[in-house]
Amino acid sequence: MSFLLPKLTSKKEVDQAIKSTAEKVLVLRFGRDEDPVCLQLDDILSKTAPDLSKMATIYLVDVAHTPVYTQYFDISYIPSTVFFFNGQHMKVDYGSPDHTKFVGSFKTKQDFIDLIEVIYRGAMRGKLIVQSPIDPKNIPKYDLLYQDI
Repeated sequence: MSFLLPKLTSKKEVDQAIKSTAEKVLVLRFGRDEDPVCLQLDDILSKTAPDLSKMATIYLVDVAHTPVYTQYFDISYIPSTVFFFNGQHMKVDYGSPDHTKFVGSFKTKQDFIDLIEVIYRGAMRGKLIVQSPIDPKNIPKYDLLYQDI
């Protein structure tokens, strides 16, 4: 389903998307098109994109084409989903040590829709971090990897 969503293939395109997306949540899915978990997430993203079109813009970013952002957001697991609003990086408290990105695939379409609604409402109120509405059982668990320390 990744062919249904627009792709950003360079740092310049990602920069432009971050700067130009106004009054909407910008969703950047970092991953690889051929990865099975990325394909599962892409299916959820593509099916919810029409319903969320007034609140969110969704792009796919290949980690191989944007090493600057892959390193900046410390993307060591794929897929990783990062959120922005009016050029500001939106953080979400998932109950894990990392608030900068969602790692893995969402269990249901409704989990993703609920998260976008919470981010959108929080951003409209000026918040930079919001509490995740997703049931903790549906959030993938992983260990943080610290490289080059």
